[in-house]
Amino acid sequence: MMTMGTVAIIVAAILVGTVLQRISGTGVGLVVAPTLSILLGPALGVLVTNMTTVVSGFLIMIAVWSRIDWRRFWLIGPAAILGAIPGALVVGALPPGWLSILVGAIVVFALLVTVGMRTLPRVDGNPIAMLSGFVGGFFNTTSGVAAPVMVIYSRLARWQQLRFAATLQPIFMTMGAASVASKLATGVTADAGGADLHLGWLAPGVIATVLVGIAVGTWLGTRVPVAQARRLALLLAALGGVGAIVRGALEVI
Repeated sequence: MMTMGTVAIIVAAILVGTVLQRISGTGVGLVVAPTLSILLGPALGVLVTNMTTVVSGFLIMIAVWSRIDWRRFWLIGPAAILGAIPGALVVGALPPGWLSILVGAIVVFALLVTVGMRTLPRVDGNPIAMLSGFVGGFFNTTSGVAAPVMVIYSRLARWQQLRFAATLQPIFMTMGAASVASKLATGVTADAGGADLHLGWLAPGVIATVLVGIAVGTWLGTRVPVAQARRLALLLAALGGVGAIVRGALEVI
């Protein structure tokens, strides 16, 4: 049975993630996925994260519509849908303990690569955009975290920050929808219960929390530097990733 404390943590994670995403373009997956994986288990936690990114991506997309690079989106988005399919199969094949370790390991590894690779050569073009979308879709489905993949691509392509952050929103929305659809279609989360979650209150609860987060993030956007918001998101993601690894290891042992 889910306690009020657990619900409060879930709401706080979604709220903080949405605020950071509104300010810097990323945050929901980074903050919510590892947190919910610890609280709800990796399969259900990532599924709820995927649902949240659909909502947050759609609502923030409306606010930044004029800055979206649709040409890049149509390269990345369809490839992300394809990447979700093998990701769902991996989720269905792994037991909960190992899946939790995988979720945490992907988060930590992706963050280390993102932070460690300060300078990258310029590599752009349709193939690299599509490859980034495919890998991002796979990561998003297995771990709920695709932002580091997209950040690496943006550095390789020298993608201007404002347009990158705006275009991430329909990309995240598409990745989230593809992840949810592929998991529900293959039934990989059918046995992921135990958290007593019900879509009847989950969906409106997520929407309401995301709306509050967008409002707060819009207000803070002129007061908090983007770099600081991104660093906070990375720090919270790292802590959550390590926690997911520990949780999985305790289950495996």
